[in-house]
Amino acid sequence: MFYPEEIVEEVRSRNDIVAVISQYVKLIKRGGNYFGVCPFHNEKTPSFSVSPAKQMYYCFGCGAGGNVITFVMEYENYTFPEALKYLADRAGISLPQVEETEEQKRQADLRGKLLAVNKEAARFYFYQLRNRGGEKGLSYLTNRGLTHETMQKFGLGYSPMTSNALYQYLRKKGWHDEILKDSGLVKIDERGARDRFWNRVMFPIMDINNRVIGFGGRVMGDGEPKYLNSPETRLFDKSRNLYGLNLARLSRKPYLLLCEGYMDVIALHQAGFDCAVASLGTAFTPGHALLIKRYVSEVVITYDSDGAGQKAALRAIPILKRAGLSVRVLSMKPYKDPDEFIVHLGPEEYQKRIGEAINSFLFETDTLRDQYDLNNPEKKTDFHKAVAAKLTEFSDELERNNYLEAVAARHQIPPAALRDMVNRYGGRMVAAEPEEREEEGRPKKKKEKDEGLLEAQRLLLNLLATEPEAYRRIRDILGPEDFTGEVYRAVADHIFGALMKGEPVNPAGILNRFLEEEDKRNQVAAVFNTALSEELSKEEREKIWTETVRRVKRNRLDAQVREETDPRRLQELILQKARLETLHISLD
Repeated sequence: MFYPEEIVEEVRSRNDIVAVISQYVKLIKRGGNYFGVCPFHNEKTPSFSVSPAKQMYYCFGCGAGGNVITFVMEYENYTFPEALKYLADRAGISLPQVEETEEQKRQADLRGKLLAVNKEAARFYFYQLRNRGGEKGLSYLTNRGLTHETMQKFGLGYSPMTSNALYQYLRKKGWHDEILKDSGLVKIDERGARDRFWNRVMFPIMDINNRVIGFGGRVMGDGEPKYLNSPETRLFDKSRNLYGLNLARLSRKPYLLLCEGYMDVIALHQAGFDCAVASLGTAFTPGHALLIKRYVSEVVITYDSDGAGQKAALRAIPILKRAGLSVRVLSMKPYKDPDEFIVHLGPEEYQKRIGEAINSFLFETDTLRDQYDLNNPEKKTDFHKAVAAKLTEFSDELERNNYLEAVAARHQIPPAALRDMVNRYGGRMVAAEPEEREEEGRPKKKKEKDEGLLEAQRLLLNLLATEPEAYRRIRDILGPEDFTGEVYRAVADHIFGALMKGEPVNPAGILNRFLEEEDKRNQVAAVFNTALSEELSKEEREKIWTETVRRVKRNRLDAQVREETDPRRLQELILQKARLETLHISLD
């Protein structure tokens, strides 16, 4: 789908990037920019920068960068047209009707067909559960305490014992092998067609708009695997979807209950806890955390109380916290999971346990305590050291002291001794960086030279954008053709073109050219986040300007010298290189 450049730029310019990103990321003003924890990778120290002047974001940790349109695309997992429409609606802009490309039409058609196939499959499974042949599945669900109303609410079904029953049904409905294979519901090879799911209780997986995007199946009997999910498809991405979120997002609770499995979610909803969700047969991911953050600011983890469940909770906690979520952990002991707990103790007691759920950091230190024999003085000291080391994770002194006091009281550690230990750990130097490796077939010196040139080009382009008054001093020395690589050349063309006309440089506008090319977009963002320290003297800045211009121009002249065959032209290039050595850029 093609939109005119002026429409894209109007939508971008009418959506302030700080205002938009603040809806998703907690930002703190520092100097002229805003900083927060990067939503695109796991980090503890905020390295995600948002520039109101440039209307750009850039992460100094993972290198992700772009403008307000690309942020919405990445965070919401939107296509470019979807992100543009979202921002246009936000700004009250009516987008013109535009013609889709043939490829876009094909992709939209394929997606529509896959949704239709999944919907038809869900109907088939639903019908099978309630008819002859589905008794085994219905008996299983009934014995687990589920009512018919709950089964209907979640669209539960059954896949028959026959290994190609769904395939035959969908073929009779007019669906062809190619689309059935793409759906992940059927395996087709030289041996024929076979259903992915058979002899299983079926759990349709919905997106937040209640459309079936995949399935989970629980085997009836002793087959393996016990639980089986749809494979990754054009519709189904396990790392970006949560089971039950289509219902939980409508809950009025200020938190979500994070479970391990389908049955936990269903049992909790049936018991009145309509805010329960579960990850889809995969480890909890940053994508899941960001999805949750759209709806709530707090998560109560209610994983199984066995060793595996506790380890899973410990893995999920830092991911949730880095997304800016408050985390507590619920104890279901002596029972294993929410379903079992509610059967034996009831919803009232479970609600009480939610109120008693402990802070995630205290859960982590409790788990740490269980690894040590506290009757052994040496092991007890080791535990105290481990707690002290963990407390150094808090960069804010007030927050660290609050947790220190709570942990000291909880584990009967003398507060003064613990504080002294924390201070000692916090003062240790970070270990030296590992020795650099040489890339295969590429000498280390050559690699460093290339990286140095790229760094010089990034710096020079950003200097020109932020100090346009210096343009007149270098315009006769170098031009866009002196910059190497597609991205840097494109940025140089834009900057030199704007400066030649006396117009301001528009960094966020440059990014509009690379909205759907992530790698190139990140390179552009890196250009406009390569800056000099504001504490440099005028003489130091002039020296950097001079050396950077000299390096970029010299690289271009070296390349021309290697290719030139005309002796007279070669002599001229050599003279230009010589004159570079006496070059001085004055900022007066």
